[in-house]
Amino acid sequence: MKNKYIVLVLLVIIASSCKKSYIDLVPEDSLSPETFYQTDDQLEQAVAAAYVPLRDLLVNDYHTSEMRSDNTHYIPNPNNRGTATVYRENVSDWNNDANNDYVNAVYYHCYTGISRANIVIGRTPLAKKATEAGKARADGQAKFLRAWNYYKLVRLFGGVPLYLKEVTKADDAFKNRSTVDEVYAQIIADAKDAITELLPPAKFPQTGEATKGSATMLLADVYVTLKKYAEAEALLNTLPAMKYGLNANYADAFSTTNKNSNESIFEVQYLQGTAVGTQPNAFVFQFLPKTTTTVLITGPAFPSNTSSSGWNIPSFDLLKSYEPGDKRLDASIGIAEGVNDASFVMKISAVKSAAGYTPTPGTAYTPFIKKYVHGPYVATSNSNDNWPIYRYSEALLLLAEAQNELGKSPLTALNTVRTRAGLPNVTETDQSKLREIILHERRIELAFENKRFHDLQRSPDGLSIMKAYATKAKVTYTNLEANAFDIQVYKFLFPLPLPERNLNPGMPQNPGYAF
Repeated sequence: MKNKYIVLVLLVIIASSCKKSYIDLVPEDSLSPETFYQTDDQLEQAVAAAYVPLRDLLVNDYHTSEMRSDNTHYIPNPNNRGTATVYRENVSDWNNDANNDYVNAVYYHCYTGISRANIVIGRTPLAKKATEAGKARADGQAKFLRAWNYYKLVRLFGGVPLYLKEVTKADDAFKNRSTVDEVYAQIIADAKDAITELLPPAKFPQTGEATKGSATMLLADVYVTLKKYAEAEALLNTLPAMKYGLNANYADAFSTTNKNSNESIFEVQYLQGTAVGTQPNAFVFQFLPKTTTTVLITGPAFPSNTSSSGWNIPSFDLLKSYEPGDKRLDASIGIAEGVNDASFVMKISAVKSAAGYTPTPGTAYTPFIKKYVHGPYVATSNSNDNWPIYRYSEALLLLAEAQNELGKSPLTALNTVRTRAGLPNVTETDQSKLREIILHERRIELAFENKRFHDLQRSPDGLSIMKAYATKAKVTYTNLEANAFDIQVYKFLFPLPLPERNLNPGMPQNPGYAF
């Protein structure tokens, strides 16, 4: 009996102790999902986290959105046939594989960004200490990011699962594929919210955050893709009043001393350096030739580049597509001359402009993307270059496309872009010919900005363009697999990642793929 009494007393003490939060594992002054997302500053931090996956995405997106086109290829690597090499080559060669890590990474990074945006969107209304302006700013940026990520997904993979709320339990983690129309409807709804209610207009110089202009451009881009040309034209005509415009020189749009200028509508931010908190751009060095030393291109900070480079190399077809006198050629592409070894590693002896280039007899040459080469570099693979997502010149070309499809003259917008490039005005009036001219102008103006494959997807000539390129590529490029460049309509969509399908029974594969 005495023992029972002692036990009873102990239970009372424990119970009263619990009421005094002795087992409360989260002190009231610490941050947790329940206590965070309350102030303007905390919402801003949460939004910043939703931007981060864009950097991870861009490390892979050039494979799916640029190398997949007729704009770029790769330098062969016959001595390294590991999966990292083969997978990357396969994307460029149109050999699709649902296990391809580089394609699948784009899918997963988009969903990481969507997940983080959903957290902000869901928790912002509950932020008791935040101002209404702070809530609107956070919600608008998150909706822009969610819309942009879904826009990337729907173009590369077709209909995908729509996650619109923070996932808090296992049952919500697996959704069936939505239709393409359902995904686009959500993209449009998010972009409209960001434009009309949430995002402020840009202030120059910009901070890199999404603005009303960013969301306007995104929605106009979507409308052109969906052939809603009148809606796109109306949106694009609002951008000049937001003070966007072209830089005097094409190269200025990419200069590290001119970031977030009035030509920039949205760009992903990078900060060169080795200190904590810097976010250097490392992947633009992958676009250089495989070489024992890049000193003649980059300076002494990046002496050797033999194992991780040779990707996104400008194609022979693109080089031939520039008109005489086009200033964009010299700003976009350089030529490395030298001697290649058996592994296509070059010892560079000279770097020359692609404009008017004539190969030196007895010397190998490799074009490379010059647009993002801006030294001096403070460390190896450490660049200060931002990545352009939307520029005002693209807005002008989208406007020209929309006007042409509406039966209006696109020449003012089109020739504004050409004038800066040092080219004569287009005077053509035939709609069909203008369609080809505008597509070509986009190819040159937006080269290496991950636009070309998406343009080919929506162009009625995309299939014939890629088939013609494939015929020439099979003759020009060495070390191709026997089934390289088998261009088929169904391959304009990538296969859904096999690991995702294995986990989620509501994910049937895209047509044409057997895995």
